[in-house]
Parts: sequence; C-alpha cells; structure tokens
Amino acid sequence: MNMRAASSGSGSLLCIALIATLLGAAHADDGASSAAEPRLSFAELMHPTHVGPWDMSSFAPPANAAPPSNVFEGRLYLVAVVPGAGFRVLVDHFGNVLTDSATALSLPPFDFDFVQSGDAIIPLVRGAIAAKGSDYEFILEPGRVWDEPGDEAYTRAAIPFALEERNENCMHNGVLTFLFRSDGRVSNVAYEVASETCAYLQFDAWGFAAARYKGAPIQNKAFVVAQYHAELAERLPVKPIGLLSSVYPRVDPAHFGLASEIDPAAMTLYGVVADGINYVGGCATRQGPYPYCDVLDLPSYSVAKSIAAALATMRLAVSYPQLTSTRISDYVPACAKNGSWGGVTIGNALDMSTGHFASIVSMSDEYSEEVSPFFTAESHDAKIAFACNHFPRKEDPGKRWVYHTTDTYVLGTALGGFYRAKAGATADLYHDVLVGQIWTPLHLSPPTAVTRRTYDAVQQPFMGYGVTLHRDDIAKLATFINVAHGAINGHQIVSPEMLDDALRRHATHPALEASSVQFNYKNGFWAWNAQQALGCSKPAWIPFMLGYGGIVVALFPNGVTYYYFSDGGVFKWQAAAVEADKLRPICKR
Repeated sequence: MNMRAASSGSGSLLCIALIATLLGAAHADDGASSAAEPRLSFAELMHPTHVGPWDMSSFAPPANAAPPSNVFEGRLYLVAVVPGAGFRVLVDHFGNVLTDSATALSLPPFDFDFVQSGDAIIPLVRGAIAAKGSDYEFILEPGRVWDEPGDEAYTRAAIPFALEERNENCMHNGVLTFLFRSDGRVSNVAYEVASETCAYLQFDAWGFAAARYKGAPIQNKAFVVAQYHAELAERLPVKPIGLLSSVYPRVDPAHFGLASEIDPAAMTLYGVVADGINYVGGCATRQGPYPYCDVLDLPSYSVAKSIAAALATMRLAVSYPQLTSTRISDYVPACAKNGSWGGVTIGNALDMSTGHFASIVSMSDEYSEEVSPFFTAESHDAKIAFACNHFPRKEDPGKRWVYHTTDTYVLGTALGGFYRAKAGATADLYHDVLVGQIWTPLHLSPPTAVTRRTYDAVQQPFMGYGVTLHRDDIAKLATFINVAHGAINGHQIVSPEMLDDALRRHATHPALEASSVQFNYKNGFWAWNAQQALGCSKPAWIPFMLGYGGIVVALFPNGVTYYYFSDGGVFKWQAAAVEADKLRPICKR
C-alpha cells in the first residue's frame, strides 16, 4: 500500500512522445475531456494535420475490417514527435509534472521487435522494460492487425501498452496505431493514453510520432507465437457481468462495481469470478471503452503482499515447516547489525507484527513523509538499511499489527536469503518459487514474470508491491487460493495450514486486529467481519487482498471472488458482499 512521495526522475530524454511539445503543452486541467476526433484516416496517419485526441475505437478493427494483407516481422522505432502533441494533467498530487516537466513527461525510447500471427501482432518482450533516464518503463502487449478500405494496400496495426512509473507501480494505459507494408514502408504512429490505475498522477496524452520499420526474420518467432496462442487457450472463460443474473437469477449484477461505492471515473475494471467464469465489467477510458481489456495492465500494489510475499512463504513452508519461526536476523545482515531485531521471525514480518513502529495510529507510519526515502531508493542497500533501522523497537514481536511495506521488504529479503541457502547462491525467490512453481503451472500472463526489483546488481524483488497483472491473472489466483485451496491439478502447492489461517477457516493462530475490531490481518491477508452486514448468526470473516489507491480482491467463503481496480482511494464493497451471498450463502443466519 505504498505511495509515491516524491519524484524519482533522473533526467530527460528526447525520445518518443510528449517531450517535444509537452514543455509547452502540459497544463493542469479541471478533468474535462476534449472531444474526440473522428476515426484516424489514411491521410492523417501519413501526413498529420489534426492531432487528437481520438475515440478509442480508432485503435481497434472496425466492423468492415478485412484480414491483413501484409506481414509485420521486425523492429519498430519511434524517432521523433510530430509537433502539436497534446498532454493534459488531471491529477498531480505531488506536483511532479508542473515542477519538473522535463523529467516527469519524458518517455523511454521505443525500439522493439514484433512478430505477427494471423491478425495478432506480438511483442517479443513482455513485462516492464527497464530504461535509463526516464520516469517511465514500457509494458507492451499483443495487439491486432487488419486491412481497411482506403488504406492503399497498407495494413493497420494497433499495439496496447502501459507506462509503468520507474521504481513505482502506477500504470498509465494507452494504445498506438500505424500503417505498414511488408516491404518496410510505415506511416506515422498515432498514440493515446487516456486511462490509468494511479491515485496521485493522472493525465491524457496523444499525438503522432515519426517511425521506422526494419523488417527482419525473428529467430525465436515460432516460440513467441506458440506462447501467445497458449496464453489465449489458457484464459478462463469471460462473460459480461450483466450475464450473472442469467445464471444466478437472484443476483443483481449492478451491485458489483456500484457507482455509489466506487466513482465510475476512478474505476479501471472489476469482475466476479464464479464457478470458473470471469464475469467482467468496467474497462472505460476518458475516450471510450479500452479496446484490449484482456491485456490491460494492472498494478498489484499491496495485493502483492498476499500473492507474492505470502504465497512464497507458504510455498517454502511446504518443504520447510519451521520457516515462519526462522529469525529475520539470520538472513538479513542489516537487521542483525541493528541489534533490535532479536527474536523477530519470518512469521512476525508476514503478519506485520515485528514490534518496530513509530505510531500505532492506523497507516500513520506507512503514509508518513519520513518513509519517502524507502520508496524512492533504487538500490537494495538503501532500501534494506531504511527498513531495518528507521522504525524503533517498541515491544515484543507478535503482539501488535502495524502496517509497514518496509516489513514486507524485510520479509522478502529474509525469504530470498533463506532460499539461496537451500538452493544455491544464484537462486532467485521470485523467478524460481513464484514464477516457476506457481505462476507457470497456473498459466498466468507473461507480464507477471517481471516484477519490480531494485536497480542494482542485487535485483531484490520488492514483494510488497510491483507485480503486473491482467484480469485473467486475478481470476486464476483467486480461484487457486479460494477454491482450489492452494492446489494445482490435485497437488498441494502451498502450506494448507498457513492458507487456512490466512482465509480464517480455522483459529489455529488467531489474527491480529487491524485498523479496527471489524478488520484483522494474518499471513499477508486482510479479513472483514461481515456478520452485521449479512445478518449472520456469528462472526463471518471474509478474507481479502488490498492495494493502494482503491484495489480490492474479496475472497468470499462461498467460493465467489469479487475484485476491482480503481484509483479514487475508496475501499467499499459491502453491496458486493451482500449480492455475492445470493449466489450461495456465505454464513448461517
């Protein structure tokens, strides 16, 4: 549940997008969206005269689209922004754009390989792509190629992308489109960013960039194409959320993603996972529906504390049952050197009950300006030094929950050290344990394999935030946790005892009160007592995952999951809980 407390930019780039006109065009705005222009024409892409914004339908095949007559295989370069690009700042809580626009508005270079399979155009590299000198890193997703009448033997391509902020987890989502021929001719590229999941920085950006296309055979094309088609084949079935009532007649789909709970302007997407179907809603932008919602990149923020830190701990605990009683100081030298971490265990760090804190007021430590150096630091040494030393030891561990992303970073460091001691010096906790043993067998999307790490040689995964997700990943992870109870194809992947505690299915190890008596926290998962809201005869604890800005994944005990990704800072889902109870009773009355 971290927040960006200061700009961490490190210079400007004259690359693609924004900067050529941004220094003159960037301005604060009251949130009103400029009227979208008609569909991008052949003439506009070849010789731009009217620079956006455009309705998002301009970046998707129209009803009269024909199969592609050209094939794209090679590298696309964006070399210069066409004058007249637009940029509108909607929210800038920390003033980063207006005070340092040269840094805040520059983008990384666009210089990437793509291959084509039928009507799909596929990037060779998936997940966040590190870039020096910019506040942003590209995440590229598979798009579409097609022919349109009037395009003079050119084929159109559209590529969804996200701009993930360097060293942070905010996502700014966009699409680009262009015309090409197999012989290497290419039009200008039109790009547009019109949505995000980011509480503190929101903007619209649009314009054209000159481009070059260098066609060349891609050696691993067959592998990339096969992986892409496997990704499609393994997605859970998706249906519009309005169809819930056709399967469950007592349910009103409008009570999920309810506007009175979450402002539609702040909602990225939401869904209900029931009986193996992902019923989906949302996916709006300020310029119409996002045309590639299946691959819309979502930040995990502190959902990662559950799906990364907690599941990694539970996975290792299968082979090492005493893991949670292992001392932090045995595997984190910076904490051992401090001297105040004696007796603090991996289990304490997972529960955020290390006994280290400045204030017991809910979220006071987490949102203190004093924590900014931890979030902005880019090296492991700087992050772990802060995490081990900033908060004083005030009481014995295991007694009190105090929310700290720093505790999860300490936990991830300890888990990494423990795992390397068992598996070898080059072993990587995130890649080997999470990706290799959980993500891959669950058939999660390629972006999940790349998480936020420190930018030094250590490359320490954050574990408390930074995982990139698609809505299909959320549905699969929720099903793995809430329905399969941590098993894949009948094989138990994570500790069932620890998962039982996390889901509040047994009271073997009671959870610690978190924020109020209606909430508690155990093994990296929150829980809410819905007894009063649902009219239950006894306490009804509903486990859930939470992410900064307005992200919730609620794991109802009846096997139904409700999730939403938003950025208005609101965490409300009581109406969804009441409605989910109508699918199958959550508790006894």
